[in-house]
Amino acid sequence: MAAGYNAKLTVEAWKSDSKINGESIATSIGLAIAIKHNRGRYVCVVPDEKSRLEYVGAMQNSGVALPEVMVGEAKEVMERLNGVEFLVVDERRSDFISIFNSAKLSHHGAILMCKDGSKIRNIDSNKFSWDTVLNGKVCVVRSVTLPFGNGLEIAYIASKDGNQKVRKYAKRWIRHIDRNSGEEHVIRR
Repeated sequence: MAAGYNAKLTVEAWKSDSKINGESIATSIGLAIAIKHNRGRYVCVVPDEKSRLEYVGAMQNSGVALPEVMVGEAKEVMERLNGVEFLVVDERRSDFISIFNSAKLSHHGAILMCKDGSKIRNIDSNKFSWDTVLNGKVCVVRSVTLPFGNGLEIAYIASKDGNQKVRKYAKRWIRHIDRNSGEEHVIRR
């Protein structure tokens, strides 16, 4: 999805497991491959030095290019990154809501993904609620839940311009007369 969206800045807030396995690093491998094709920038945010060593070791074992790894509180790191177009956060992180809220998204719009999206559910419908996570600060154009792992929640966020298309020409009526039949066709553009 990151490759198809052609994201120039992709950020992943990684959560360390007790043991590093294929599942915990699979998203990172996929993002690294997608970003290589995009020629974009891929930043992985880890909470501490121990997590950084685990992450770098697992990525080196997988054989893909290492992303830029930033160590620190995710909220502080996110405030330093401008124009995020693709953001992946593991919901098992205790600060995942603040990560989404502190991200400085691109003015062209963004894709937000929440791995293992099972915690924040709307009580009435038992569905993940982006409104709960984002506090209504941005406009969610589309959202979908995919059944990978414990659930993958994806949202497309509108651009700051409101996704309005710029029109070259104002709407107008076009009159066309068919030379063979003599019929008049009126078309609104």
